[in-house]
Amino acid sequence: MTPSHEHVEVILGLQGRVVIPAVLRKNLGLTPGTTMVARVENNRLILEKPDAIWARIEGRFSPVPSTVHLAEELIAERREMAKKESQA
Repeated sequence: MTPSHEHVEVILGLQGRVVIPAVLRKNLGLTPGTTMVARVENNRLILEKPDAIWARIEGRFSPVPSTVHLAEELIAERREMAKKESQA
């Protein structure tokens, strides 16, 4: 795999199209029809495969025990906040 610090110049073409150079497509396993998710972060364009996004999300929540239900905890916290606000 190409080191992450390698830079390959790309040029914005007609209609805003960018061609991902072959060396990058190969290193990332991108083939025609691959779905990518685009976002802007810190004035940079980030392209990611959806499975990479899901892996990152799962990694963030992996330390949470399976017995903990984050949605239920959030709802309970919000209800408690609303109760305190209504009493004020």
